[in-house]
Amino acid sequence: MTAATGSGHGLDVLDLWERSVRAHPARPALVTPHRVLAYGEADRLTDAWADSLVERGAAPGRLVGLAFADPARTVLGMLAALKAGAGFTVLDDRLPAAARAALVRRTAAAVWLGDGDHAPETAYVPVPAPGAVPDGVAPDGTAPDGAAGTRRRPAAAGSDVAYVLFTSGSTGQPKGTVVERDALGRFATAVAERLALTPDDRWLQVASLGFDVLIEEVFPAFAAGAAVVCREDTRALDAEELHVAMARSRTTVVELSTQYWLEYARWLETAAATTPQALRTVVVGGERMDPRPYREWQDRQPAALAHVYGLTECTVSSTFYTGRLPANADEVPLGTPLRDVEITVRRDGRPVPDGETGEIHIGGPLLARGFLDDDAATARRFVPDPYATAPGARAYVTGDLGRVDADGQLVFLGRADDQIKIRGHRLEPARVERALCEAAGVGQAVVFPDPATGTVLWAFTVPADPAAAPLPGEAVRLTGADRDALVAPLEAQLPDWAVPRVLHRVAVLPKNPHGKIDKRLLAAWATGTATAPPAPAQALAKAPSLQGPGAGAHGPDGAGPGEPLGTTLGLFREVLGDPSLGPDDNFFDHGGQSLLAMRLLARLRESHSGAAGLRASALFASPTPRLLAAALTAAPSSGGMPAGR
Repeated sequence: MTAATGSGHGLDVLDLWERSVRAHPARPALVTPHRVLAYGEADRLTDAWADSLVERGAAPGRLVGLAFADPARTVLGMLAALKAGAGFTVLDDRLPAAARAALVRRTAAAVWLGDGDHAPETAYVPVPAPGAVPDGVAPDGTAPDGAAGTRRRPAAAGSDVAYVLFTSGSTGQPKGTVVERDALGRFATAVAERLALTPDDRWLQVASLGFDVLIEEVFPAFAAGAAVVCREDTRALDAEELHVAMARSRTTVVELSTQYWLEYARWLETAAATTPQALRTVVVGGERMDPRPYREWQDRQPAALAHVYGLTECTVSSTFYTGRLPANADEVPLGTPLRDVEITVRRDGRPVPDGETGEIHIGGPLLARGFLDDDAATARRFVPDPYATAPGARAYVTGDLGRVDADGQLVFLGRADDQIKIRGHRLEPARVERALCEAAGVGQAVVFPDPATGTVLWAFTVPADPAAAPLPGEAVRLTGADRDALVAPLEAQLPDWAVPRVLHRVAVLPKNPHGKIDKRLLAAWATGTATAPPAPAQALAKAPSLQGPGAGAHGPDGAGPGEPLGTTLGLFREVLGDPSLGPDDNFFDHGGQSLLAMRLLARLRESHSGAAGLRASALFASPTPRLLAAALTAAPSSGGMPAGR
């Protein structure tokens, strides 16, 4: 599967930006919660930032670190870094402090921009601020004498670094993927072409700022002269907030992870609503897609779907499926390659005929340079491609199994290794399992996604001391100090989505007939889990508590049907799939996470008028049924996005 390939080198990503600036300097480039920045204004502003960066050491081959608390200034920082000839890296504010410090050291950035709480001490914010209009620029963003987009910039080559973003590593150290400017420019052009983006489009930025989807939300839009719509901060929007934000900002394109999209689709169905009038395309990807909800969406919703597949190492997305799913399809196809992308399915390193299963390989000029300061890992995954026509061509070995169907569409069939995906993030389970085994008293550990939703990690541990093991065939749910002792060290070194939230203790990790750990049997044991006896009060007092006041104390519910506490407790049990939960049990200690929080709040809004303005973030302040029920009577009004212009 080879898409059309552009001749020679693609346009530099800044050539694409400057083309849009010259074509329509007064059209919106960034729509923020407080103002709209036109292309001309954003261009002159980032020129000033780039000059400041150059003075502080930014140059081709170097990195500029970004640690802002808001998406709009992060986007401006990305542009400014590229204008300085440098690449950029974005520090994810969701990472623990130790992990952030390690990434700051590894990137060795020439300079850091930012004012977020997670920013390094040396970070600064250039002037003028985004709210100011630079000298010589009219309030509408136009510049005198057609000067927009004509700044002389440092001579950066197509092979210079454009950005470095990090993915999970199997050794416990995240891998930094180095993407070059030529690949970024080609990618932006290809996505804008595939989605037929125009200057009338508005792409809502919703991905976490350290996630590579950010690249897809920004640069194709700028290449087409479209606007990027930015949230006020990095807080995740629940399904209703997402809907309101898209409607108010007149968003035309949005990209959602598979699980996030499923939550939004569920909300639309419950609310008997359709997608906002301006929304024309929802890009979805990150995990295997079930054909049933995909087909139901296409039958009911006016906004079209684009199912995407790709990896950070291949510059975000490599294939798009934009067709209507046939009624007899067993899988939602991954689609066909973008321009400049080459897809082959191979077995034992050799291409197989269409229809046969093999490992997906990705080639072409959109491949990353490799992994930051890790030549060995680069050599393992980016291999010489003897079947390519270009001299020196490489292919990326994805580890994904697939086939090309009769219509020429790539179809995903699973993983060839143990790598898993949690809420759109790739994870090597061994990384978490090793961390668990570093805890005192743990001899073995295995982690895998919960079978019901696939959005939460479950962990099963075998004690080093057989005397501490439960009976064979039992999976004892860990609570209180026992759970905290395992979770707290993981929270200090892993991102939130990689920390197991439901933990069990077993006597042995059972094996299936193939000699692999039998995860289905472990899950079956867990359905009949006995609750571990509570730890002594002295141990509980010493443990770092992750729960609210009274957590774990079930006691009488103290609420009848229809009462706020009874309603809230019932929905906690429903969403978390645990009928034994009590009024003081912590949502996040029983497998809760952002996507399930969205589902809980959506269900609460259906059954309690006081939940109409409650946001998913309220669960962090009120994580138990009792606390959340009390908050229902004082819920704040829901916020939204301005209409812009």
